[in-house]
Amino acid sequence: MSEEGERQVASRAGQVRRSPDVSTDPAAPPGSGGTPPGPQQRDDGAWERFRNSPFWPACVLVLILAAAAGLFAGSYTYAMANPTPRNLPTAVVGGYDQARGRAFLDELGRSLGSSVRARTYPSRAAALDAVENQTVFAVFELRDAGRNVVLDVSSASGASVAELLEQAAPQVGAQVGVRVTVRDVNPLQTGDPRGLAIFYISLAAVIIGFVGAIQLSVHARSLTPLERIAFTLAYAVLGGFAIAATVDWLLGALDLPFAESWAILALTMFASGMTFTMFNTLVGRWAMLPTWGVMVLLGNPSSGGAVSWPLLPSALGIIGRWLPPGASVNAQHTAVYFAGHQHAFPFLVLAGWALVSCAVFWTWRHRHPGGRDKEESPQDAPDTGTTAEA
Repeated sequence: MSEEGERQVASRAGQVRRSPDVSTDPAAPPGSGGTPPGPQQRDDGAWERFRNSPFWPACVLVLILAAAAGLFAGSYTYAMANPTPRNLPTAVVGGYDQARGRAFLDELGRSLGSSVRARTYPSRAAALDAVENQTVFAVFELRDAGRNVVLDVSSASGASVAELLEQAAPQVGAQVGVRVTVRDVNPLQTGDPRGLAIFYISLAAVIIGFVGAIQLSVHARSLTPLERIAFTLAYAVLGGFAIAATVDWLLGALDLPFAESWAILALTMFASGMTFTMFNTLVGRWAMLPTWGVMVLLGNPSSGGAVSWPLLPSALGIIGRWLPPGASVNAQHTAVYFAGHQHAFPFLVLAGWALVSCAVFWTWRHRHPGGRDKEESPQDAPDTGTTAEA
């Protein structure tokens, strides 16, 4: 054997001598000294290994998504499948105190489940002004000692309410011997005959608002808190413009007061996006659950966009006004159909959600999973495929 070969053999022999001895003691615990672990030892950590594997969150998500599907269908069906009048404010002028007038109003209330809440006004002009202020949804003017009724509905106030009264009032009039004439004093725009376009554009602003925040958390994780707020505002402003321009300029479905509608949509998107960011700060990766619950499961069905508030279950009709989808629909609806009668309340609701979300995020920003100031945790560090030598 050559001298070089002898050196290699000697080196390998030295490595063998330096390696730890393998125990052959039968009393040694399983797995010690190089003995393979037994079945019981392998099974002891099965649950922990499952909890630390990707299968655990995947199984949880399967159950959550199945429940969310049922809740999603249930919430919309409960709110919209069978709209029933529960508290319908209307205006009454003229001979409402005459026998036939009282009989007509009483029978109309019974046919609609005693839900008509009639408010008396001194004149038709005062009643129509209440319609413009969205205090009432229709005007009953009783003429000729109650023998003739002129019903002024307002489709712009609520298409579903107007349709309900247009169907019910003539039928009740025929029963009590009162002639009913129906007029629409504030019709919907021709491009939106069902009055759903406002609901759709508000829905788009809400969903894209929090989806945008989700995408920022995934694809722009290292944004600082101030940068995250700024980029949320940026896509809200641009997204609001895109929605308004598409619906008005491109499709012509609605003739929008462009600047006001753009501002409402942008504020809606920003409030929705910051709501997700707030929940992401508070509950981490499960932030989609409360966001989806507030905005989609509860907020959209109760917004009054697809079904007017007087036809919703009473609790939803009240709650919906305090949530971003309902506030957005309310503000947009007034801007489009009741110019000059805008209310501050929906803007305060949207601004409140945006400011509270920003405040919570900023206060507990150290808990948010993003940010360049956070050191990369070991489990998040990329695997380079190399191992440090001892």
